[in-house]
Amino acid sequence: MPTAYDIPEVLDRREGPYGEVVLRRHGDLLQIIANGCFLMDTSDGRSERRLVDAALAALDGRPAPRVLIGGLGVGFSLAHAAANARWGRITVVEREPAVIDWHRRGPLAELSREALADPRAEVVEADLVRFVNETSATYDALCLDIDNGPGWTVTEGNDGLYGPAGLASCARVLSPGGVLAVWSAQPSPDFEETLWNAGFQHVRTEEIPVARGVPDVVHLGVRPG
Repeated sequence: MPTAYDIPEVLDRREGPYGEVVLRRHGDLLQIIANGCFLMDTSDGRSERRLVDAALAALDGRPAPRVLIGGLGVGFSLAHAAANARWGRITVVEREPAVIDWHRRGPLAELSREALADPRAEVVEADLVRFVNETSATYDALCLDIDNGPGWTVTEGNDGLYGPAGLASCARVLSPGGVLAVWSAQPSPDFEETLWNAGFQHVRTEEIPVARGVPDVVHLGVRPG
């Protein structure tokens, strides 16, 4: 029989603008579930940190670069960016009010409290696809982690972000020489080809070893200068 430790405890369950979102505790881990699909937990964070580091490294020493992080999640990307004095403005776009609330007043606050207090950081409640299509702001890096990958989206509306039109919008909000970094649970040669066809340069995929199974990856592309 399963023990109490084996059974996740639901800490909060809300109906958000895109369906149900759930925050669970499973042993020592906090987990976010969206419409029954596991998104992420607090077990590691190396992939989220690598997403931010890979984008910064590709900027070749640009001073105080502005970064847009797509997806607040459990806060690893935000916290890692805020811990690095090299970043300038840090903007996080998160579409789920519940996730933002869990960081500001709930169990996830312990992971992001210092980062949210950083004067460089701001959290914008918005759908990332719409934000990228409509914003007049520009960024030196876009670090996107809103799905399980270009071929495994959380909602159908995210599909367009990884196609020609979505990548054109990403390029529009990037400064010349700016970097697009996209996290994925598995490599996608098709997405690499789409990046090339969309005009990005220096396209490559960095693998991030995981405990079991196929490595996580970060897809990278540079907007021409």
